[in-house]
Amino acid sequence: MNANPILLQKKYSRVIECFAKQQGIPLDAALDFFYHSEVYQLIRDGVSDMHCMSDAYLAEELGQEYSRKE
Repeated sequence: MNANPILLQKKYSRVIECFAKQQGIPLDAALDFFYHSEVYQLIRDGVSDMHCMSDAYLAEELGQEYSRKE
């Protein structure tokens, strides 16, 4: 299933903000990490309707990916 591109952009911004707060990192660092993450690729490609997951869940998934890459 494909989501509306405008709604996806809003979703991305909320997830990035939540992720930055959880990790205690600047928004620009969170933005850069997000757009190079596996989570972003899954959402963008519509895999498993990831865009339907809550912002907090997606931020947590990003956090797990972030901790693996540090």
